[in-house]
Amino acid sequence: MTRFAFSIAATDGAARTGAIAMQRGEIRTPAFMPVGTAATVKAVKPEGVRASGADILLGNTYHLMLRPGAERVARLGGLHRFMNWDRPILTDSGGYQVMSLGELTSKSEEGVRFKSHLDGSSHMLTPERSMEVQRLLGADIVMAFDECTPFPAPEAQAEESMERSMRWARRSRDGFDAGEDHASRAALFGIQQGSMVEGLRQRSSDALIEIGFDGYAVGGLAVGEGHEAMCGVLDFSVAMLPADRPRYLMGVGKPDDIVEAVRRGIDMFDCVLPTRSGRTGQAFTADGPINIRNARFAEDQAPLEQGCPCPSCTSYSRAYVHHLVRSSEILGAMLMTEHNLWFYQRLMQGLRDAIGKARLADHAAAFLDRYRQGRRAA
Repeated sequence: MTRFAFSIAATDGAARTGAIAMQRGEIRTPAFMPVGTAATVKAVKPEGVRASGADILLGNTYHLMLRPGAERVARLGGLHRFMNWDRPILTDSGGYQVMSLGELTSKSEEGVRFKSHLDGSSHMLTPERSMEVQRLLGADIVMAFDECTPFPAPEAQAEESMERSMRWARRSRDGFDAGEDHASRAALFGIQQGSMVEGLRQRSSDALIEIGFDGYAVGGLAVGEGHEAMCGVLDFSVAMLPADRPRYLMGVGKPDDIVEAVRRGIDMFDCVLPTRSGRTGQAFTADGPINIRNARFAEDQAPLEQGCPCPSCTSYSRAYVHHLVRSSEILGAMLMTEHNLWFYQRLMQGLRDAIGKARLADHAAAFLDRYRQGRRAA
């Protein structure tokens, strides 16, 4: 069985479409990974996530190591069996959550000591421990442990943070390889850092390539810099990464962010937006997002999105979903989330098809014009 193989079927400018072959299945690229933070994509069963078209989902090292605990998940047969998902799973390293959620963090060359946001208990997360947790979970794609540089950051701080992340990347590589059986079945991705600074991004890429990884992520974006700044960094940072390996933009994002990133050569994405928005009443459509709570939908018998084949749209009206959400009924969050997951997977399929036909420029322009017009009118 193939451990990890990335193939490119077609290109259109900088954009690529292809597939990642792994033992648990093929991941079509460009791919969007629904986020299953605590071993669940909130409000949707795993079979519903798969029905939406998702080939892979993301689990969270920080949350799972705290509850129910990586060792417990391992005793129960690993994350795939635990949550009934037999497709690939990518786990993040926990670094971002340690910085954003962990209380009273203390950072050193060894790693990060933090207090749990759940019960105040003290924990130490190092590159080696991050690799161990991801191995216990049974992740198919493991992320190197890194330091997520805050934004904005002075260049000197960004440089210090990037250099530490590169030292941790080497330790992550060594820690991953030490788990021989797991390493023989899984893949390890490195994470490019360097904030908004081109020279730092180049040095980070050079260091990661020297270490050697199965795939490469662009980290340190989607942290408040805004769409234009994100695109500006992608304009120079993506080409620094090997063309024959998958490129993953972490934590992105909004539909128009994804389209612009695919145009620049990104292959993989993850974001909580479709699920979080679904739970708070926002549905994504080709004509921009809508807030189903608005009174104008109270007697609207149309589906959430005309032409959408998802079960929510083929079975229920906006009026009914409006009632559910306004009444805080659980089914409202379920139907909204289901639709949003299908929307994101349809978005990715449309991008893959357009690249395969060398029509991405026209497809992207038409999508963005319609989506942004609808967003402005909402």
